[in-house]
Amino acid sequence: MGRSKTSVTTPSVISDFKEITKMGLSLSVVFSSLAGYLLGVDIINFKTLVLLALGGYFMVGASNAYNQIIEKDLDALMHRTKNRPIPSGRMTVTTAFIIASIFTLLGIVILYTINKQTAMFGAISIFLYTCVYTPLKTKTPLAVFVGAIPGAIPFMLGWVAATDDFGIEPGTLFAIQFFWQFPHFWAIGWFLYNDYEKAGFFMLPTGKQDKGTAVQTIMYCIWTFVVSIIPVFGFTGTLKLSVVAAILVGVLGLGMVYYAFRLFKEMTEKAAKQLMLASVSYITLIQIVYVIDKFIR
Repeated sequence: MGRSKTSVTTPSVISDFKEITKMGLSLSVVFSSLAGYLLGVDIINFKTLVLLALGGYFMVGASNAYNQIIEKDLDALMHRTKNRPIPSGRMTVTTAFIIASIFTLLGIVILYTINKQTAMFGAISIFLYTCVYTPLKTKTPLAVFVGAIPGAIPFMLGWVAATDDFGIEPGTLFAIQFFWQFPHFWAIGWFLYNDYEKAGFFMLPTGKQDKGTAVQTIMYCIWTFVVSIIPVFGFTGTLKLSVVAAILVGVLGLGMVYYAFRLFKEMTEKAAKQLMLASVSYITLIQIVYVIDKFIR
């Protein structure tokens, strides 16, 4: 509290930059795309790995910056977001737009140097997140469905970067992360319900913290569980999963289903927060299991 103004200026510029690009979220997305790359590749090319990490980071950072420009007035209404760089007045819209534009350009150019399809999916992801998902958030709960598409692209993007091919394998990776987004988003929408309501965001499928939302959350957890173990049956081309890995993935999936049932039973914000943490652990751990399984099989 007692620090002089000069000592906080530099860190705040850095922290504002981290916040406008949502560095933590961006890095988790990069993790997904690198996992997808390792699953798709025969011989690891470290140059491609670095390009994918950078391109992926710029792509998500751009989407987040555009999102915060569009939602600046709504962010000012919510306790969770009112201190973000733009609503708090620490960063101008022009600065944020310059950052977003540079990131878009860098992201697409870097992904293009890997291959055209990777750049195309990167561009689709920025477009859907910024121009479709963000405006829909105040209109309809279907926004979550639209937002799940760019959210599911990174895992698949890694495979496309490795193979320059889109088929059943990256389609399966896309499906896993697509279905997973629903319980993840809805858990966040549940425990931040009052805050979202201030800005008029409709994040829950029924619009309320009710049994209907809880039931749909359980259903999507089950879908996620089912899709995640499908590669063990050999239907998914060169994307394979050993029996041991499938059991591990299955146990992790049942853990997420368990927390969804707890939300149904307890209907509390605490239970929703636990489901959100379980969902983050789930997606990270199954990606690690998939990659390790590929290299030890």
